[in-house]
Amino acid sequence: MAELYYVGVDVGTAGVRAALVTREGGLKSTAEEPISIWEPRSDHYVQSSSEIWEKCCTVVKKVTHGVEKSHVRGVGFDATCSLVVLDEGFQPVPVTEDGDAHRNVVMWLDHRAAEQAARITNAGHRVLSRVGGVMSQEMQPPKLLWLKENLKESCWNKAAHFFDLPDFLSWKATGSLTRSLCTLVCKWTYCPPEGWDASFWTSIGLEDLLKNNFSKIGNVTCSPGSPLGDGLTQEAAADLGLDPGTAVGASLIDAHAGGLGLIGADVKGYHLPCEDQPITSRMVMICGTSTCHMAISEQPLFVPGVWGPSLSAMVPNMWLNEGGQSATGRLIDHVVKGHAAYTQLQEQAQHRIPFTGENIYSYLNSHLSSMPDSHSAVDLLGSGLHVWPDFHGNRSPLADPTLKGMVVGLSLSQTLDDLALLYLATIQALALGTLHILEAMRKAGHDIRALFLCGGLSKNTLFVQIHANATGLPVVLPDQMEAVLVGAAILGACASHDYSNIQEAMEKMAKVGKVVQPDRELQSFYERKYKVFLRLFSHQREYQALMNQR
Repeated sequence: MAELYYVGVDVGTAGVRAALVTREGGLKSTAEEPISIWEPRSDHYVQSSSEIWEKCCTVVKKVTHGVEKSHVRGVGFDATCSLVVLDEGFQPVPVTEDGDAHRNVVMWLDHRAAEQAARITNAGHRVLSRVGGVMSQEMQPPKLLWLKENLKESCWNKAAHFFDLPDFLSWKATGSLTRSLCTLVCKWTYCPPEGWDASFWTSIGLEDLLKNNFSKIGNVTCSPGSPLGDGLTQEAAADLGLDPGTAVGASLIDAHAGGLGLIGADVKGYHLPCEDQPITSRMVMICGTSTCHMAISEQPLFVPGVWGPSLSAMVPNMWLNEGGQSATGRLIDHVVKGHAAYTQLQEQAQHRIPFTGENIYSYLNSHLSSMPDSHSAVDLLGSGLHVWPDFHGNRSPLADPTLKGMVVGLSLSQTLDDLALLYLATIQALALGTLHILEAMRKAGHDIRALFLCGGLSKNTLFVQIHANATGLPVVLPDQMEAVLVGAAILGACASHDYSNIQEAMEKMAKVGKVVQPDRELQSFYERKYKVFLRLFSHQREYQALMNQR
């Protein structure tokens, strides 16, 4: 019997990837292409939807090269929750002041709409209860409001279609304007089964969007993985090198695709505390440039500072809560590459990397293990250095984009050892930030018993082990490290009807690769370090209050 395949396409912050995935969830081939990011002004980050689609076509052709087209049963897309703007003829509309139509995507990490987000939060509309009580500048309503207030003639008045990037990709593939519940519920305040709350859009000054039954932002929705239109259009099939009519599943935000590719894995035989428990006992962390912390529940749970509850946003008929850290991999890069000893690190690592295949971070991990005081756990080297990791604001559970980073315990020394210790303290701070989110979720009713990690940072052994140690929970890693691509492929598998539903596809295609257990001897160390961590936040609040005094 011929092997059947599904294509998963993942549009991340800086690149597009695709994978050809088997019915059992194995990766047969992968490909990757970079995409451009422009920063026309501070905190303004933009991209091109045309370039993104071209790169999607390139990677899909690469992974399906030499494969019989009829054996590719379905396609699924995931992408960052960036905002795409098109005109009535579905042509790009510029989102920058220079009017370059090529640049028509406001990226997820674009923070230009901070003032608009604060205004929406202060208005206190009831929809905010589903986003942790605070409107994030990374969501779409404040970005839409910014475009209306700042680019009314060149953008707002010309725009006829506002897409979340995942929905743009599925529209480009199928011609269907049906939007995924994942994007609309998580980033746009849509709430099934009621739908859009017209009073919210009117209250923030975007009553224009009510016209034609909300046609500009979508008035037909479906669950992720639902088949769209008649599958690939003739034009899209030619672009992608596949057969017209190939099934396409409703899309997901990239982090949610990682969740889909991991959360449903069969854990029998791994002696995990979540074994024989519903998947509501698992938290998925998609760790890359930023990190998303996702947990699902059978009933809606409201967690202050955490997005959701969102119905059917990842797993159909389940409620999703989504916490997050706005800068994780990006923060580690910032700390390491900005250190005075970074050049020395590069020089020393270059001598070993050709022989070991490791990157600078695995070299740093090895360096920490060889430091004089590391005869016991490496974690203990971080006892005198403490980091508050919100260099790009706090997404969860404080939901405060104005927070800044802090480092306590620095000396005048700038050696490679100092760089390694700052790197360690940064990872520990990120893990304690995860614990902070976990505690908020538990307080609201979640019963999390294991962490499931995927994404680039999940390949960093120190990052993984410290998350286990700091939270006291086992960490599960996927068999296929590219769980996001597997999640995207699951959408295509579901749309093809080769599986009866998302849950069946998840269980069959998601696999456990490795389990990392916490070091229980470090429990008291991390309890003390967590107390210091929380005091850093309270001190920052105190400093702000003092400086704001008149």
